[in-house]
Amino acid sequence: MTDFLDFVDLCERQLRLSAVHEGERVAVLSRGTERLEYADAFMAAANRLGAAAHHLRLPSGLGGGGVDSLVVGTTPLSGNPAAVEALKQSDLLIDLVFLLFSAEQLEIQASGTRILSVVEPVDVLRRMFPTDGIKERIDHGVELMRKASTLTVTSPHGTHVRYQLGAYPAVPEYGFSAVPGQWDHWPSGFLFTGGADDGVDGTVVIAPGDIVFPFNTYVRTPITLTIEHGRVVDIRGELDALLLREYMASFNDPDAYGISHIGWGMHENARRTSLAVDFQGIGMEARATYGNVLFSTGPNGELGGSNHTACHVDVPLHGCTLLLDDEPVVVAGDIVVPELRARTR
Repeated sequence: MTDFLDFVDLCERQLRLSAVHEGERVAVLSRGTERLEYADAFMAAANRLGAAAHHLRLPSGLGGGGVDSLVVGTTPLSGNPAAVEALKQSDLLIDLVFLLFSAEQLEIQASGTRILSVVEPVDVLRRMFPTDGIKERIDHGVELMRKASTLTVTSPHGTHVRYQLGAYPAVPEYGFSAVPGQWDHWPSGFLFTGGADDGVDGTVVIAPGDIVFPFNTYVRTPITLTIEHGRVVDIRGELDALLLREYMASFNDPDAYGISHIGWGMHENARRTSLAVDFQGIGMEARATYGNVLFSTGPNGELGGSNHTACHVDVPLHGCTLLLDDEPVVVAGDIVVPELRARTR
């Protein structure tokens, strides 16, 4: 009971950051028996704040989506417009299912409902609770990104890729959701944008020790991606490259090879090594690790793009250098702009 009450306290702190107050409507979305303790904790926390809370629990047999899915875009809400309409009536939706990249999520956001996805283990939620000043640091990074016309990533392993910016917005992820229509994820702590659909060119080398999601594995042999006009046109290497090549080909979808978002991690308490120890969740900790560069392929609907492929690959790259308009932001995996640096660094 003590552990549960401690979790309720943590959820209450989160709801306060997410601007929940007396009279607000908080919905919690779950499926089957997944994360029912999370649902109970958020309901209790919302009640403490005087919010009107309700829990929409979908049957476990509904397919699509979820933490363990290798396919994005299809969720347990697909084909259930009544449930979507009910969720649109809330001010804040706590998403325990993981709706990202789905049409249903975009529809709910468009209604003005803010969404917070929560699918990581409690110890990760606690360790990666938004730190003091992280929002201000991320906002400063967003401003730098918005003003830039190019973003370039290099690495000692051979990565040299350039993104032409301006077609898509720069998006912050703070780890809480306080603005109408905003999606965020607890935990988080990074920012991203996308290159023009035909404006990404170069080479990305996924090096040993980098992580490929949704495989949830550390790469052991280098994977070399050749990118031309915003698309992966070649995948070379040994076993890891073979697996990635076959995985992407299995979707039989040309859009699977489109380049999606690019950004860097800002959370000083995130651990890149978390994948090696009792991995659960979707790996947000590895994505938000301080100074990593998050490279992505596939859907870009969250940026306002038209690529809605079900094939999504995220790769946190370590030890890279990232430049905006040829000015360094991250150098060899360390953030060098003073306004972006964590206080503990």
